[in-house]
Parts: sequence; structure tokens; C-alpha cells
Amino acid sequence: MAINGNREIARNITLKHFGKTIQLYAPLYISNECINSCTYCGFNTKSGIKRVTLTLEQIIQEGKFLRKQGFQHLLVVCGENKIKVPVSFLKEVIQNLKKDFVSISIEVYPMEENEYRELIEAGADGLTIYQETYHPETYKKVHPKGPKSNYQYRYDAPERAAKAGMRKIGLGFLLGLYDWHYEIEKLEEHLSYLLKKFWQTEYQLSFPRLNPAETNFEINYPVSDKELLEIICHLRIKFPQIGFALSTREKASLRDEIFKYGITSMSAGSKTFPGAYSLGLDSGKQFEISDNRTVKEVVTSIKKAGYEPVFKNWSEELR
Repeated sequence: MAINGNREIARNITLKHFGKTIQLYAPLYISNECINSCTYCGFNTKSGIKRVTLTLEQIIQEGKFLRKQGFQHLLVVCGENKIKVPVSFLKEVIQNLKKDFVSISIEVYPMEENEYRELIEAGADGLTIYQETYHPETYKKVHPKGPKSNYQYRYDAPERAAKAGMRKIGLGFLLGLYDWHYEIEKLEEHLSYLLKKFWQTEYQLSFPRLNPAETNFEINYPVSDKELLEIICHLRIKFPQIGFALSTREKASLRDEIFKYGITSMSAGSKTFPGAYSLGLDSGKQFEISDNRTVKEVVTSIKKAGYEPVFKNWSEELR
């Protein structure tokens, strides 16, 4: 992967297929309850953080706050605790949030095909589910206990969602858990398989780097800023028409620089714990945010670079 040659190629490919637009979205954390022991995550069952699961009324309030910020694409996030946040509750959440948002995606525990179908019927149109690491031995090591320790069940979740009819599926791995060269190879295999078998589905890749959380996890495979850009450029050339997302895990100056080389959507003004936007709750966060700019500041930066920030790029009426 030669970054100097790939950079401009990747930028030109992105401009060709997506133009100078960046879609903005916001994550809405509804619960940090979790029964897994993931060693790198602030939500893990041993972290000792204050646990909160929002009520439906609180979730609606948080959603209305984000809608007033301009967002129309929302990512509903929760820890993996099916008792605290059952599918039935997620259905209620989606049905109510759908009244204010054009697109509702979920980043929750893996489900069965029929459960994904229930959420699609409730109004969900997107799923984000990271494999975390494609290296089986590392996966076992960092997921010692809990349902998430089942590598294959998580790996097969995107396929179950695609079978259920999910419109958009987001994949990725946590950069820093294992050698990213290996991870990229396995991600390409996973995505290529899904593209071939479920070609009607829209796919998106994300590039989350490990940030400090409420744990003392030691990052044994750190990924530099240069390597992150190298990864983005390589995958943009490999998958020219796939959307790429970049979260506020990355610092503002880096996001402003690298989004031009492949990124098509970014979060803005993000908070990574329940009740963070309008409720003033004090609860444990999943990971640390590096880009703390307001939505308005992110929009201004995108426009300054000559790009158009887009709050709505899809509608049910256009299907």
C-alpha cells in the first residue's frame, strides 16, 4: 500500500462517486448496561461505571434535542443486555424516533433474522455491527465472557440482517486490537462475500481506533494517523462505491484532513453515554471523544473545505 500514490487516487474516486458532500449523523446512547466482559470497552460488566437505561420518554427527549440540531440520520446505541433492553423495547424506541428522523440505524447486540425483521418493520433501516477483530485468538482473549464471546454468531449477524431486508449494513473492526494488515484482508473477504450474496444491500465501512475508556486496556497494535489514512485510501480504491464513516473518536484536526480521501459520513457533536445531550445525566461512557466541536463548528469546517454538509440524503419516499 503506497500512501503517496493512493491518496490522490482515493480522493478522485470519492469525488467521482460521492461528490463534495459529507452526510452528518449523531449517535444516541439509550443504555450502558452490558453483560459482556470486553477488556477494551468502558461498558464491560467489570468496569464499575454508573449504569443507566433511559426510559422511552427520556429517549424521545434526547431525540428531539438532536433533531433540533438538524440531524435526520440517527444511530441508536446500547450495551449488550437483552434483559434491560429487549427487542420489544427497541421496537418502541424506533417507532417513536422514526416520527422525527428520516433514518434510524441501530448499533446493538447481534440478533436473529426474525428479530431484525421486527425492527425493520418498526422503522429501522440500518445496522452497524463491528466484528471488533477478525483474528480468532485475539477475539477470544478480549471477549472472555458473555454472549459476545461467540465469534461466529457475531460474524454472521450482518448476513442475518441482510436476509431480513436491512437496507444498510455497516462493518468494521477496532483498530488496535490486532495487526491491521491482517484485519483489512479479513474485512475485505467479509464485505466481498456480502456484496456478492446480498448485492441489493447498501454497505458502509467504519474505522474506529481504540481510545481510552473506563478501562486500563493496553493497546498492543497502535495505528498511527498516517496508517489510518493509508487504510482509508486503500479501501476506497478497493471498494469505490462503498460509504465510509468517521466518528468523533478522532481529533478535529485529523478529521478535517483525512475526510477528503474517502469519507462520506461523519458524526458531529457526539456523546457516548446515555442522557448526555439534554438530560444532564451522569453515567459511564463507552469511550473518549476526541473531537469535541459543536455541530455548528463541524458544519463550518466542512464548508470551509469546499464541501457540503448534508443532514438528509435518503428518504423512504424515494425508495
